[in-house]
Amino acid sequence: MEKGVAWMRYIPWDIQRLPQLVSLWNSEIGSQFPMTGELFKQNSFEDENILPEGSLIAINDEDQVAGFIVSKCWREKINISIDQETGWIQVLLVRSSFRRRGIGSALLREAESALREHNCKRVLLGRDPYHYFPGVPIEYERTRSWFEHKGYHSGEKESDLIHHYMPHEKSFRNELDDIKISLLRVEEKETLLSFLRRCFPGRWEYEAFHYFKRGGNGREFVVIKKAGNIIGFCRINDLNSPFIAQNVYWAPLFKEPLGGIGPLGIDRAERKNGYGLAIVEAAVSFLRERGIHIIVIDWTGLTEFYGRLGFQVWKEYQPFYKDL
Repeated sequence: MEKGVAWMRYIPWDIQRLPQLVSLWNSEIGSQFPMTGELFKQNSFEDENILPEGSLIAINDEDQVAGFIVSKCWREKINISIDQETGWIQVLLVRSSFRRRGIGSALLREAESALREHNCKRVLLGRDPYHYFPGVPIEYERTRSWFEHKGYHSGEKESDLIHHYMPHEKSFRNELDDIKISLLRVEEKETLLSFLRRCFPGRWEYEAFHYFKRGGNGREFVVIKKAGNIIGFCRINDLNSPFIAQNVYWAPLFKEPLGGIGPLGIDRAERKNGYGLAIVEAAVSFLRERGIHIIVIDWTGLTEFYGRLGFQVWKEYQPFYKDL
């Protein structure tokens, strides 16, 4: 199908193009956000929420990928509370040598049109199920300005945090007298899902659902119990987790194994008792026991809270949204 400028074709989203798409990603932003075929397939082809009509590849006369866009809306048939009027642009990327020719504008126009057709009232940049970013990386100033020109509005910055532990550095668990912190046992799956449905319905419940669907056995969930009941959780990830989780996406940047922490949630009725800090300390300890000394916390605004454990800002993102 011909659209836009005469020399450019816009073709449907096609997994046969995966190597070219990954190559384009890495040539443009791979030095900061290195992409692998496995991760791209997981997030941009296997996610059931990908909207085919709004996900396109721009091809030039030499059959070279000049750019692409992936859009999503809620399409899964599961009983989890996700806003069905929100759509997402997971990624929009145009090769540097093809920019300023209307390709990005054409791709965005098609994606927004498809999202409107599927009754989306608002579109977010990133933040999608199986997302890459919670917004536009802050260093991409021209990209941020471009989206503002397209009618997108910015929100409060989000951050990825990082801490490098020295191999000999001790980690500790500040367990309080009235609680018990442990890794989740697989037979406690339904108990955790019920807790999330009650206290954190939506995205965190959704991510846990898919974790177990992909064969998770509990080793990625630290839970805090009071009187035998789960009152909080903290997710931990490493490269042996059942799928590539967001806080270990950029593991190729490091020679050593990378671990991730988050999300973290404590029952509202049990907050301000020191339980949040205690469970994060335990999460760090569990990862350290696995030989992991570099740990990332992704997509958070709680820089001061995590800073108490030595975590510092690593990457920053500017959220954007547009009402359709």
